[in-house]
Amino acid sequence: MKFEKFKGNPILRPDPACAWEERCVLNPAVVYDDARGEFVMLYRAAGNDKRHQIRLGLATSKDGVHFERAGGGPVFEGHRDDPDGGCVEDPRLTKIGDIYFLTYAARAYAPGQYWLEEWVEGVSRPPMYLESSDVYSEELPLFARENTTISYLAATKDFVHYKKLGRLTEPTVDDRDVMLFPEKVNGKYVLISRPKFKDAGVKMPSIWISFGDDLLEFGKPQLLLTGEQWWEQQRIGAGTPPIRTEKGWFMLYHGVDAKGVYRVGAVLLDLEKPEKVIARTKDFLMEPDQEFELCGIYEGCVFPTGAVVKDGTLYIYYGCADTYIGLATCNFAELINYLVRECAV
Repeated sequence: MKFEKFKGNPILRPDPACAWEERCVLNPAVVYDDARGEFVMLYRAAGNDKRHQIRLGLATSKDGVHFERAGGGPVFEGHRDDPDGGCVEDPRLTKIGDIYFLTYAARAYAPGQYWLEEWVEGVSRPPMYLESSDVYSEELPLFARENTTISYLAATKDFVHYKKLGRLTEPTVDDRDVMLFPEKVNGKYVLISRPKFKDAGVKMPSIWISFGDDLLEFGKPQLLLTGEQWWEQQRIGAGTPPIRTEKGWFMLYHGVDAKGVYRVGAVLLDLEKPEKVIARTKDFLMEPDQEFELCGIYEGCVFPTGAVVKDGTLYIYYGCADTYIGLATCNFAELINYLVRECAV
C-alpha cells in the first residue's frame, strides 16, 4: 500500500516577497478545527539571514489542499534571550479538552545556514553564528553550550496567541519529534519522543514513550520502536500525533536509511497499553521520488508531521527536502485494515 501524493504539490512554497520565509517552509502541524470549520496549519519557516532564525507561520484551508497564509508575520517564535531563542521548529499540535497543545523543538542559538559547505557538524564552542550580543560561556548549561535541541510545550485556543509552558524534555539530552496523545490513557498523559540516548542499549536514535500525571512531568521513557528494516537503518522518529481508532492508536513515523534518505512508515499501538506495538509496516508507505523532495536544503526527504482524518480520508502533510510542504492522502479505513491484516506483529 502506498499514499497518493497530490498532483499539485508542493502545496506551500517559500515566499520570495517575505524575508522571514523566503528560504524554506516545511514540517507543518495541521489540525481540523471544528469551531472554525477549516484546516489549520502551523508551518516552520526561515529566510536567508545568516543566523537562519526559524519561526512558525499560520495558514488555513477549507478543503485541506489549498492553504492561504495568514499574513502579518510569524505567529510563534523564540525571543533571542529566551531558552528557545535560537529557533522554534517542527511543530506538532494535539487537542486535549478545548485547548490545542503545541510541542516544538528549539535551540538556545539559531542553527546558522547548516546546509552550506563551510558549516561543520558539531561546531558549538562558540557556535559559528554566534554574534556579539549573544551570551556564551563554558559555565552555561549543556544545551546552551552545545546548542542541542530540546523540546517545549505551549498552549493556544486561537492559533495566534500562545502561552509558553516550559521544557518537556531533559536539558542534557538532544530530544525532538515530541508529541502528545490526545487523551489520557489509564489516567496518565502519554508522550512520544526521540531522544539521542548514548547508553540506552539501542544502536540509533529511536522512538520512546513515557507516561505522566502532569503535562510537564513524565516518567522514565520506555523504548517503543527502533529501526528494523533497511530503510530504517540510521534512525527513526515519530511523525504525526497519534490518532485513536477502534483498532489501536495510529501514528506515522519516519525512517532514515544508510544513505540518509527519509521514508514514511506507520504503526498501531494498543489502546489500553500504548507501549505495546500491535502492527507496524515492514515496507515504507512513501518515499522521496519527486524533484521537490529530492532537491532542496536536504536532498531526499519526506518528513510527515501533520495528519488529519476528514470524511474518511487521511490527509498527510509533510516536509519536502527541508524546503517545501507536500500533501498525500489515502482511504483511512483501508490503511487501518491493511495494518491489521498485513502488518501485525
